[in-house]
Amino acid sequence: MISRIRNIDLVYGCIVPTILTVWGHYFFGPPASLPFSVSHKKESFMSALFTPFQLQSVTLRNRIAVPPMCQYSATDGLTNEWHQAHYAGLARGGAGLVIVEATGVSPEGRITPACTGLWNDQQVEGLARIAANIKAAGAVPGIQIGHAGRKASAQRPWEGDDHIPADDPRAWQPIAPSAIAYGGDLPRVPKAMTLADIARVQADFVAAARRAVAAGFEWLELHFAHGYLAQSFFSPHSNQRTDQYGGSFDNRARFLLETVEAVRKVWPAHLPLTARFGVIEYDGRDEETVAESIELVRQMRERGLDMVNVSANFVIAETQIPWATPAFLAPVAQRVRSEAGLPVASSWGIDDPKIAESAVADGQMDLVMIGRAHLSNPHYTYHLAQVLGAQKPEWTTLPAPYAHWLSRYRGAAKVAAAQ
Repeated sequence: MISRIRNIDLVYGCIVPTILTVWGHYFFGPPASLPFSVSHKKESFMSALFTPFQLQSVTLRNRIAVPPMCQYSATDGLTNEWHQAHYAGLARGGAGLVIVEATGVSPEGRITPACTGLWNDQQVEGLARIAANIKAAGAVPGIQIGHAGRKASAQRPWEGDDHIPADDPRAWQPIAPSAIAYGGDLPRVPKAMTLADIARVQADFVAAARRAVAAGFEWLELHFAHGYLAQSFFSPHSNQRTDQYGGSFDNRARFLLETVEAVRKVWPAHLPLTARFGVIEYDGRDEETVAESIELVRQMRERGLDMVNVSANFVIAETQIPWATPAFLAPVAQRVRSEAGLPVASSWGIDDPKIAESAVADGQMDLVMIGRAHLSNPHYTYHLAQVLGAQKPEWTTLPAPYAHWLSRYRGAAKVAAAQ
C-alpha cells in the first residue's frame, strides 16, 4: 500500500512530505520540500520534526531519536532494573526512536566492565523486556552493537575514564588493527589483530545481530565511530597494517564493508540496518577524510546499509573539534546525505528547538539525535512539541495517562499562570 502513495493531501494547511522510493527503500522525502515558513499561527505551521519517517518497513512517529548513551551499570553484560526504568522512561517521552546503549558483541568488546553485552543468550531476556517496553510506549526500539577495540578495558567515566591497570583482575587485553595505543588516559598498547581475530570479531557482530532480532529490536546500529574498533580500521592514524586490511582506501575499508555485508545477511531485510560512523577527525586533513568517508558510505549503502548516523572520528586526542558551535556536524551530515545518497541522522548540539527544527526542515538530516536533553528531561520531545506549536502536543508525544491530565485542565493552568 505504501509503495503506491506519492503525495498526501493538505493537513492543517500544509503538505506532508512526499514518500519516495530510493534504492529499494521507502522513506519520507526531505522536509525541505515543505512550502512553509515558521509562524506563530499553529493552524498554518506543521513542524518538520513532527512528520513521520519511514525506513524499510519501520515508521517513526516523528524525526526525533534518543541516541545510544552508555549507562555503565551492567554486570557481566546483563541489564538490570536501572536499564528497564531508564529506557521505558525515555520512550514515554515521545521520541520516535530510542536506541539502547553501545552493547558489546563480546566481553573484550566492552568499553568498561559495566557495559551491556549481547554475546550470550542469557543477555537476550533483559534486552527483550527493554525492547518490548520501548515499543509499548510508542517508540521504535533500536540497539547499537559494537567493539571498543583499543579503547576497551577502561574504568567507568566517574571512576577515572582511563585504562584499568593491566594487573587488575577486572582488566583484559585490548585488540586493534595495529599495536598503537590511543594515548593519554588510555595508554595500553593493544594487541595487533591476526586474520583469525578479525574473522572472530566479525562472527561476533553477526551473532549479536541475530540475538538483537530475537530480543525484538527493530532498528540496528553498528558502532563504526568514536575511535572504536571499526573506526580504527578505517583511520590511517590507528591502522598501519601491511596486509589486506591496511594501507590503501580499499584495504582500510575492508573490515567495515565485510561486517556490514555479513550482518545484513542475518538482519531481516525489512528492518533498518544503520551505522554510527565518524566521517571527520578535525585533525587538519578534514577534506580528505570527509571525501573518503563519503565514498565508504556509498559502498556500505551498496552492501545493504539503510542509514548513517554521522559523527566525528575521535581516533586521536589532538584535534580541534568546534564544540562551541551549535550543530557543528549538521553541514557535514548534509554533505553526506547529498553525496552518498543515503538518509542521515546526526547529533552534538542539536537540542535547541529551533536548531533541531531547522536541521530537518532545511534538509540537513532526516533524523535528529538528541541525547543529553532527554536525560535532563525524559519528556523533552513533549517540550519540543510545545515550543514548535505542534497540534495537541500532549497527545502527539505522550502516553494517554499523561496526555489526558496535561490537556484536560490546560485552561485552568493558564489562568493560574496569569495570576
